[in-house]
Amino acid sequence: MFVVGLGTAAPPKRYLQRESWDAVQNFPQLLDLTSRSRAIIRKVLCGDNGVTSRHLSLDSIGEIFEITPDALQARFTKHAPVLAAEAAQRAMKDADCQPDEIDAVLISTCTGYLCPGLTSYVSERLGLRPNVFALDLVGQGCGAALPNLRNAEAILTAGRAKKVLSVCVEICSAAFFLDDDPGVLISACLFGDGAGAAVLANEPKPGQRRVEWKFGSSCLAPDQREALRFSHKNGMLRNILLPQVPQIAGEEAAKLFVQSLAEAGVKRASIAGWILHTGGRDVLLALRDKLDLTESDVRHSAAVLREFGNISSPTVYFVLERALHDTVPDGLWWMCAFGAGFSCHGALLEVG
Repeated sequence: MFVVGLGTAAPPKRYLQRESWDAVQNFPQLLDLTSRSRAIIRKVLCGDNGVTSRHLSLDSIGEIFEITPDALQARFTKHAPVLAAEAAQRAMKDADCQPDEIDAVLISTCTGYLCPGLTSYVSERLGLRPNVFALDLVGQGCGAALPNLRNAEAILTAGRAKKVLSVCVEICSAAFFLDDDPGVLISACLFGDGAGAAVLANEPKPGQRRVEWKFGSSCLAPDQREALRFSHKNGMLRNILLPQVPQIAGEEAAKLFVQSLAEAGVKRASIAGWILHTGGRDVLLALRDKLDLTESDVRHSAAVLREFGNISSPTVYFVLERALHDTVPDGLWWMCAFGAGFSCHGALLEVG
């Protein structure tokens, strides 16, 4: 399977972290929190945590306090199809692919729910064929891109399609929650909105950098499920984020990496590039430590985090796009994403 087109999209409104604090600190909803909670929010928004800005599906930062089931559902319903379609259109343009060439479309999300699913709305926006195979994937959190891509690989390998459109979209601002739990507050200060897409085929596209999917693997650690997941409260999604998540992410990613290299018969020295999801600065530091990486190795992940915050499942599309347009050398690249479950997913890409 080859990646023949890539596209990303984010809401046009960009909010600097410090400006967000200045704008919201006197809102009544913030004043309802304890002084300790307000201090946590200020520290995350104003401190050096690896995030400078986020793109959010809001007309003004004050909308962040419109936290009711109806308001959040309306935000997801309005913005998720738009962002997903925008990223998909860019990926199709990059692939020189027309809508009627897409045989299957797979869309992953965890920040909202629609029935019919996002594939219905996005297929309509893109003008895909009525008989396109459409699959909605939900509940895989930040790690969803790689299971999505593995499904695409299975469809292509089975000969059921010639071109598959893979999309991940998250409207994290439609899943914000405020209470005095530190994990909830940190989540609200770190996550942003975005979408990423890839066009996949069994043949590479001539004239562009060749990206071939060589190997994929996953590992579940259900004993760590309570550290990172969504719960429901008052009819809304509420993010569970425990302090040990960076350590868990680093350990599980390192374990999967070693196992995957052994299964694929690849030596660590052969890895020329790193396409890593990052949940935040501390997660990225844990990945560097456990995978023995340099600052240069993770520069694209750090850049995406800095500009967009944690955009959940689309993150690796953003990182891959940047790396392909930079000086990362050809060879084997390791892609890794992780999230709720606790789940960890990896893939070897051969770039040339």
